[in-house]
Amino acid sequence: MMLSTPAVAMAEDQAVPLLQLKDLHIRFESPEHTIHAVSGISLSLDRGESLAIVGESGSGKTVATQSILGLLPQPPAVVQGEVLLDGTDLLLLDSEKLRKVRGSRIAVVFQDPMTSLNPVLDIARQMTEAARTHLGFSKRQATNRAADLLARVGIPDPKRRLSDHPHQFSGGQRQRICIAMALMCDPELLIADEPTTALDVTIQAQIMELVTNLKTDLDVAIMWITHDLGVAANLVERISVMYGGRIVESGKTSQVFSRPQHPYTAGLLASLPGVSRGRRLKAIPGHPLDARVVLDGCDFEPRCSLRTSKCIYERPELESTGDGAVACFESARIEEVT
Repeated sequence: MMLSTPAVAMAEDQAVPLLQLKDLHIRFESPEHTIHAVSGISLSLDRGESLAIVGESGSGKTVATQSILGLLPQPPAVVQGEVLLDGTDLLLLDSEKLRKVRGSRIAVVFQDPMTSLNPVLDIARQMTEAARTHLGFSKRQATNRAADLLARVGIPDPKRRLSDHPHQFSGGQRQRICIAMALMCDPELLIADEPTTALDVTIQAQIMELVTNLKTDLDVAIMWITHDLGVAANLVERISVMYGGRIVESGKTSQVFSRPQHPYTAGLLASLPGVSRGRRLKAIPGHPLDARVVLDGCDFEPRCSLRTSKCIYERPELESTGDGAVACFESARIEEVT
């Protein structure tokens, strides 16, 4: 009995996802109105796995990830649900304990490197702070690690360039520095929030290749936030599509691209030049959901060509389809819009 107990405990540990969001709700309160940014999403991410959260601006994807990092001021934000890291609810941690998690176990790369980097401090100062704070590195140890990581992300002559300031680097190089900075403490999870949006197409491809290689080399879990399904195509293993603060479809990347099950996902794919296979590109009609409005039925119903009267009065829940999940009453008719 004593010999079997550790094995059982190990099996249980392996079964716990690295990250879980459970019935996460986020709203912003003001005297004029309430904004429902996230409405009951649930997802999980295993160690070493990659997941993209895809959706239009205002779909709630960035707000959801900010709740993981504890970056939402409360109030005006009201956050309900669970954000579990290795089974520990981050929403219940005080600010000091959360700071120990942020930057050490979970790191983030934001959209604009110029707002992530302090323009008046050299790169060495900005990169070494986390390692000295979280890992107790000496100045020399932290500097050597910073130089090694700059070399890993493709910055030439890294030791010399540690003394440079952000304005002395190109946009693509600044984003590489932000990625290196995020990796300083060997995080288990790297959140990349639209990190290629401000870059040109060629540099975007280089950054995505870099992140893919780092995931393989370092076995870090990746959560990639983007409005562009095309960006996620060759980058992640799984995709969750958000609309109106809810996940409307999720599944393996190959399955979502080859057999979308939600009309919103199909609409996103039909608007991508590389996926439309020579057909005329299509736009999704209408406008994104107003986050101040709560509909009785499906949030996508006003823009959906498959809608029925049921969609107006009843909300579809996210249900398993065997190889993924979809929130749609009419998913069996998806070929009509693909």
